[in-house]
Amino acid sequence: MQDATAMTDHPDLSDDTPSEVNPPGGAVQEKTARLDRDTLSEGWAEVGRVPRVLATTKLGAKTDLGRVRDNNEDKFDFSEPDDPAVLATKGCFYAVADGMGGHSAGQVACELALKTMIQTYYADPSADTEASLRRAVIEANALIFETAQAVPDRHGMGTTLTGAVVREDRLTLVQVGDSRAYLLRDGAITQVTEDHSWVAEQVRLGTMTLADAQVSPFRNIITRAMGTAASVEPDVFTHELRAGDTLVLCSDGLSGHVEPPEILAVVQQHSPSGAAGVLIDSANARGGRDNITAVVLAVRALTPVAAEAASDAPAGTVKEEKASRWGRRK
Repeated sequence: MQDATAMTDHPDLSDDTPSEVNPPGGAVQEKTARLDRDTLSEGWAEVGRVPRVLATTKLGAKTDLGRVRDNNEDKFDFSEPDDPAVLATKGCFYAVADGMGGHSAGQVACELALKTMIQTYYADPSADTEASLRRAVIEANALIFETAQAVPDRHGMGTTLTGAVVREDRLTLVQVGDSRAYLLRDGAITQVTEDHSWVAEQVRLGTMTLADAQVSPFRNIITRAMGTAASVEPDVFTHELRAGDTLVLCSDGLSGHVEPPEILAVVQQHSPSGAAGVLIDSANARGGRDNITAVVLAVRALTPVAAEAASDAPAGTVKEEKASRWGRRK
C-alpha cells in the first residue's frame, strides 16, 4: 500500500528512472515516461509571478490491492511546486488512474498517463489551465496508444484518469473514464465528475435507474479511456474553490463499495490521511473486488498574498521572509 500524507515529496513519485521491457526478439524497447521534476522548474524563475491567493492544504492518499486482484493497476500521483511563479501559473496537480489491459499492462498505462500528464502540463508555459490539461491528455493518450501498438503484450491497454489542479482559488478537473472526483462543501458531498461508462450513460438517458446500474453486469464497461484509441476527448471544467472544501479523488474500487454519504461521514471524522485509510478499509470489508485508491485533499485556508511579497524583488524571486509560505500546509 502506498501512503502519502502531508509531504511535499514522495519517494516513489520523484523517480525518473525509465523502465525497459524487451519483447521476444528484442525488436522493441519500451520505456516509461521520464519525469525529471527539477527540469520542469527550469525557466520558471524568470517569469516573476506570484500567486494572487495562497491555498493551504492537507493531503492524504492511499492505494491498495483489494481482496481479489493479484496486482495493483491503480496509481495516484501529485506535484506541489515550491516556486511561486509555477504556483501562480500552473498550481498544484493531483490525479488518480485505474489501468486495464492484463499482463501488468494496466500498471504501465497508469505510469505513462500520470508521468506524461505532469511532464506536459508543467512544461506548457500557458496560464490557461484547461487548455494545458487538454494538451497533456493528448500527449499522454498518444504515448499510451503508441506503446500499446508497438509492444505485443501491451495491446489494448488503457487507463482512466481523474485529475485536479488547485491554482489559487480555482479548482480545475480533468476526467476520462469512471474514476471519480467528489467535492465536499458545507456538510454536503457532490460528485463533480461524470462517469464515462455504459451504465452511467443509460442512467443519464433515463433508460436505467441508479440502483439497476449499480448491480448491472455491464457496470465495468467504460466508454472513454486513455490509450485505447488514437484520440480521446476529456471533460475539463473549473470550479470556484473555498476554504473548508475537501476534494476526494478515487478509483471505482472505492466508489463501487462506499456510497457518497459514507465518504462524507468518514472525511468529516478523520484527517485526510486517516480518511483515506478508513475509506480503503471500508471497501475491503465489503469484498474489495477491485484495486482501491483514495486521494483526500482538504483546503484549510485561502489567503490573499500581500502585494509587497514581490515588490522590488528581482524577476522570479520573493522576499526571503515570504519564501517559506508558498504551498504551505497545516
